[in-house]
Amino acid sequence: MKTINPSKPILVTGGTGYLASWIVKLLLDEGHEVRTTVRNLAQKDKYSHLTALAVKSKGVLQVFEADLLNVGSFSEAMAGCELVIHTASPFKVSGIKNGQKELVEPALEGTRNIIESINKTESVKRLVLTSSVVAVYGDAVDMAKTKNGIFTENDWNFSSTAKHQPYSYSKTVAEKLAWEMAGEQTRWDLLTINPGFIIGPSLSKRTDSTSIDIMIQLADGKFKTGVPSGKMGTVDVRDTAKAHILAGYSLTGSGRHICVSDHNDFLDFANVIRKKYPQYPLPKSYVPKWLFSLIAPMIGFTRKYVKLNVGIDIRFDNSYIRKDLGLEFTPFETSISDHFEQLLRDGIIEKR
Repeated sequence: MKTINPSKPILVTGGTGYLASWIVKLLLDEGHEVRTTVRNLAQKDKYSHLTALAVKSKGVLQVFEADLLNVGSFSEAMAGCELVIHTASPFKVSGIKNGQKELVEPALEGTRNIIESINKTESVKRLVLTSSVVAVYGDAVDMAKTKNGIFTENDWNFSSTAKHQPYSYSKTVAEKLAWEMAGEQTRWDLLTINPGFIIGPSLSKRTDSTSIDIMIQLADGKFKTGVPSGKMGTVDVRDTAKAHILAGYSLTGSGRHICVSDHNDFLDFANVIRKKYPQYPLPKSYVPKWLFSLIAPMIGFTRKYVKLNVGIDIRFDNSYIRKDLGLEFTPFETSISDHFEQLLRDGIIEKR
């Protein structure tokens, strides 16, 4: 393993994202020199929350313009960095018309461009890549083919394609490409963080994260008649950010890291919110699978997806990330409560 000098600048790609903003904040609070990238420097409102965080922190922030699909556009931001944390990736799970064009190609090209820049930047010693548990599994039914009825870092998504679960497929092929390119050289090493469904408070007022969207829909009564069943792996955004930093500076860490603290479904989300905010039209039951299947195409999901995922609980083994990186997790109830309160405070969810 390489030793990373903490006094050198760190590049965090896609810094305005839900997760990346927390990585930037934690690094700044520790006093690091942080560089991050945005697509358009002129749109200062998109990253004003980061510049505000920098002012209050012990660290220094520099913002650069770069685009995943522009070859070499990360080179300036990367110069002199020993650690690169790559979080930027196209994200879309419903309403996809062409999975190959909208998700797979940008994910692959983005990963390739970042790594080609790393290969040309002599100072870089480590890449920490944000992957996902969807690179570990494709559909909930795949759990039946695991060794002990639980997903581990040894599992890879084998069931997704550009037409079925294209987002999951894009994360899988991008991570595989990263491991392949890492294996072709010895100057830098690669660690991946594979988070489950990320929850917890946001540092900006953006609403384009899936978990934020779900919280809004729960609060406005969209799921009042019921939510689909099936427990998934969840994790606090702050723990996920911490995992990336631990991976960045670890002297012994290696490989893939399933980053999941708990297993919950959307009714669990609603039940936590209801304890403190019973006035919201939150769901109290599950919608029958046959009914969800009926309406699925109208809300952007295929019937095949419903058949292979709804009503099936999945489980992940998180022992490796605890042992390899020493990560401790925030309780699920704290994550959901903090998240809902942030959305109320920022006026994203209307107070009742």
